[in-house]
Amino acid sequence: MSVTERTSGWPVVRPEVVAEVVAGLSARLQKRLDGAAAKLAERPVIRCGDEWRVEVDEETALVLHAPGAVVADAADVRCGCLLAPACVHRAAAVTLCPLAELAELAEETEEVTPTEVAPASSEEAQPEAGPTPVEVAAARHLHRAGCAVLAAGVSGAGAVAQAELLRAAHRARLAGLYRPAAAAVAVVTRVRAARSGAPDHRLADLVAGLRELLDLTTALSTGCGPVAELRGTARQAYGEEGGLRLYGLFAEPVLTATHAGVVSWAVDAGGRLSTVAEVMPHGDVAAAAPQAVGAGNRTVRLGEAPLSHREFSRAGLAVQGATRSAAGRLGAGASVRAVRAAGAAWTAEPVAALWAEPAAAQVARALAAEPLPYEGRPAGSDLLFLDVTLLGPAPAGPGGAPRLLARCEGGADGADGGLVVGLCTGHEHPGLAFRANLALLATAPGLRLRVIGRLERSDRPELRLLAIGTPPEPSTVPEVPGLPSLAVPADRADRVNLGLERLQTADLRTADLRTAAPADAGPGFPAGLPSEAPYGPPVHVLGRRVEQAVTTGRHALAPSAATAAADGSLLRAAGLVTAAELLDALRAAAADRRRDVFGRVVPDDHDAFAGSWLAAACYAEELAAALCAAAWAGEPVLDRHQGEV
Repeated sequence: MSVTERTSGWPVVRPEVVAEVVAGLSARLQKRLDGAAAKLAERPVIRCGDEWRVEVDEETALVLHAPGAVVADAADVRCGCLLAPACVHRAAAVTLCPLAELAELAEETEEVTPTEVAPASSEEAQPEAGPTPVEVAAARHLHRAGCAVLAAGVSGAGAVAQAELLRAAHRARLAGLYRPAAAAVAVVTRVRAARSGAPDHRLADLVAGLRELLDLTTALSTGCGPVAELRGTARQAYGEEGGLRLYGLFAEPVLTATHAGVVSWAVDAGGRLSTVAEVMPHGDVAAAAPQAVGAGNRTVRLGEAPLSHREFSRAGLAVQGATRSAAGRLGAGASVRAVRAAGAAWTAEPVAALWAEPAAAQVARALAAEPLPYEGRPAGSDLLFLDVTLLGPAPAGPGGAPRLLARCEGGADGADGGLVVGLCTGHEHPGLAFRANLALLATAPGLRLRVIGRLERSDRPELRLLAIGTPPEPSTVPEVPGLPSLAVPADRADRVNLGLERLQTADLRTADLRTAAPADAGPGFPAGLPSEAPYGPPVHVLGRRVEQAVTTGRHALAPSAATAAADGSLLRAAGLVTAAELLDALRAAAADRRRDVFGRVVPDDHDAFAGSWLAAACYAEELAAALCAAAWAGEPVLDRHQGEV
């Protein structure tokens, strides 16, 4: 018997359903769609089994049939009003539902079969054919829709513009352009998050999504670049690995607008990283964080090994008949057999080899892998493995995010000694343990840790902290009596998954540092927090205008001539001549609007403006990557007289 409950969330909807329902509206109702969605969002939602019910008014009820919490067909959205099915209520409902990611939909029923394993060939590769006319037409349609969203900005990209982009994404997916279609769905998801003020919204992610979408569609429309890579794949292909000996590293929660769960990381005897995930859709935003944390106690779906993700992060597995994708995801086919085995400490091989690589080399590896498509990006390419000494809390980052300063100890060649790194939370959601754990670590300056984190690209070294453990005994840094140390219980194997487990005060052996540490304690003790880095080049000027176009649209880049001249002179004075020229071209393209004989603006396809924006965004991306690599290499930040890298 189904239980009726009030919920704060909507079911997930397939992107093509949104496109179909919104396309069925008349032009008059499309103009009212955003207002209707805002009103419907205020109505209570009642869930009964696989149905979500909303009382639009005293006489009209809206019902969404969503088996598995996913609305898979337009007919599953039913309304009792007289205009149904071409009513604004159905369109408003699917507009409020979170979008199902295309990659996640493709993997829900994924099974590894021998046909998915590409056979090796000794013959020379044949020249790759260019995109077909169908693919070019779909790419151009998707490009035009993306240009329209960019020109409108977040404030102007309402439900109709979003639906048009989803319709173009569905056409691209049917044409076999899986990667551009997934990029378009991600853009719509981020636009929705920006318009609703969702706490997980990051403007940098939206800018990156639009840049990827326009870059892919431009390359496909012009026939430039490797076509197979631009197309992407519908699902990840798995290759046979035979026997694998896996050693658990850590586990982290996964929390998005539509899904929640956990992913466990492991390393094999050869040093390659692999992942096992347990991620499911959620229909209630309030229950998403507890679902992600609770997933850590669920059994790892790999053979019949009876251990949870938390346990696997500290144990090991011996796997027979293993399959693995290019991105390191382990397959869970029927032929896979796995038994529990002993794990390895972070200070023992083969795990310890991950920390032997210098920090600058790890950052270069992460930056090189960032432009690769997700399905072909090596697992853990953005992870850094460092030994650090905590210095103390730092000023809050963007949006008030807490940060913690740490000094990175020397790598394999000792070149990284003295590098100060900003440690941030792995995820900002307050329902996860990241924030509380970082706050507790901030009370223990002098604590030495072995950490795993995700690179946060910035012109100063920053890392999103995911897991911590006990470091090896110091060899060059002298031991100082009284400094704090990590003392987690033995069953945690000297490591903590910061997103799933909460540190306790007892886990940190602390002492009164004012009396315990002598004045000449050595480099391991923080004598004081580092000062701010020297003034760098005004690269933010171009980045700020690129972001401004995304948030407020094309018209925002036509300010007074004085503002434009000030931006250009500031960039040129710093030697960033290319940045100044790109910004001038972006402003000119934004202001180039033709008018008819009555003075009215003639609509265009925004292609020239989008091209100028894409050039500026790609330049800013490359410059940011170069500054990030320089910061981690310990090189001085460019000053205003050094010019461009």
